[in-house]
Amino acid sequence: MAMDSSSHNHRAILEHIARRAMLDRGLLPDFSAAALAELGQLQLPAAGDGRPADASPGIRDLRNLLWASIDNDDSRDLDQLTVAEAMPGGDVRLLVAVADVASLVAKGSALDEHARHNTTSVYTAGGIFPMLPERLSTDLTSLNPEEERLALVVEMVIDSSGALRNSDLYRARVTNHAKLAYNSVAAWLDGGSPPEALAAVKGLDEILRLQDRTAQSMKRLRHVHGALSLETIEAKAVFDGDQLRALDLEGKNRAKEIIEDFMVAANGVTARYLSAKGFSSIRRVVRTPKRWDRIVAIASERRAQLPDRPDSKALEEFLIKEKAADPVRFPDLSLAVIKLLGSGEYVAEPPGGNAPGHFGLAVKDYSHSTAPNRRYPDLLSQRLVRAAIAGQPAPYREDELDDLAAHCTEAEDEATKVERQVGKSAAALLLESRIGEQFDSIVTGASEKGTWVRLLTVPVEGKLVQGFEGADVGDRLRVQLTSVDVQRGFIDLRKVHPPRH
Repeated sequence: MAMDSSSHNHRAILEHIARRAMLDRGLLPDFSAAALAELGQLQLPAAGDGRPADASPGIRDLRNLLWASIDNDDSRDLDQLTVAEAMPGGDVRLLVAVADVASLVAKGSALDEHARHNTTSVYTAGGIFPMLPERLSTDLTSLNPEEERLALVVEMVIDSSGALRNSDLYRARVTNHAKLAYNSVAAWLDGGSPPEALAAVKGLDEILRLQDRTAQSMKRLRHVHGALSLETIEAKAVFDGDQLRALDLEGKNRAKEIIEDFMVAANGVTARYLSAKGFSSIRRVVRTPKRWDRIVAIASERRAQLPDRPDSKALEEFLIKEKAADPVRFPDLSLAVIKLLGSGEYVAEPPGGNAPGHFGLAVKDYSHSTAPNRRYPDLLSQRLVRAAIAGQPAPYREDELDDLAAHCTEAEDEATKVERQVGKSAAALLLESRIGEQFDSIVTGASEKGTWVRLLTVPVEGKLVQGFEGADVGDRLRVQLTSVDVQRGFIDLRKVHPPRH
């Protein structure tokens, strides 16, 4: 069913769709009156010199270090800062500061109940539905430029090979001296001009180059151990006023890799710290892939051989070769592999437990702890760490963590489905004038529920409603757009036979 939305307010259409989709999936698009009342009472108590006050012992003063944030261009909920310094012998002291959200969001409060219910911020083309109100997530707890904030700091010493030598966690006062964005930092690292905020802070350029070198060495070491070089394409809605004009592609870059590798390391340190302190933790795991046979078949179609049993190192070698051979189509292969690896989940692990690791990252110990403003498992991890640092009892029982881990997995899956649904509605808005056109595509999903394909020239996924017999993940097909339904986010396609040459 096509509808002409060209004269309508696309933002309003997509926001309405997003709200309905959240409610349909059991998520709350709005905060309760009780949560908003609590929010009105919150404030950062100031010490005599303007510092965030906290009577707890052992809070270090690290405000003078050249901390900086690197995030998306439009990010306002800044969860982490990084800084590094060279040490004798080639080691690097790396610090990651994570916003101390737990100091203002109390367990069992109305704000906490909303966060626990949704478990994540929901990012849609129709707007952002934050896990915590914006006054918290973009102001009181956000590590904003030139604002003194309390943080949990993960300190790591990394050797020249990228290996972790030792680590520690503690609380500290920090100040963000430069708010930087991925794309402009990546362009500078690749030889362009420095961003204005970077150039304004003397010595920060050297620190960022040290962080880049350290992240690259850490990345190389993880890939030696079998971390996968996956690279998907993300589509971001671009508006002209209230009209949707395009879906822009966003890929990886050097600046994103800095943050990605540091966060993987910090999350591993957090998980091991809690275990060493005798605390249970919530781990993020990606189990051994259930559809390894199809990954083997995809490799075989490309004249590569993978072992019969799941082997992340062998898969990584295959991915590296494929990226070198066909970098333009590599994101499509990555998407197929990701679908076949299966989604991640949260599990509660007692100290000394043996939870499965993260297959794609090739790490055994992995929590989520670096984004407490927008992910509830990270806020849970933060409460556990704060109690461990203070020598207090764990704030959650083992059975509570089991229930919370299962709930976070389920709610996060629902949030992802909302984001995808609204993304498909945005894509339908763009495609509704192109009914009948043909596109090259790749199959991204095949099950009893249906067969889905991603178009190669437009970052859009749709359902194959005709000609899906025998199609499987990774296959290339020529398809024709037959209909769209903006409200339901449906994009229907049929397989067509390519013209003979």
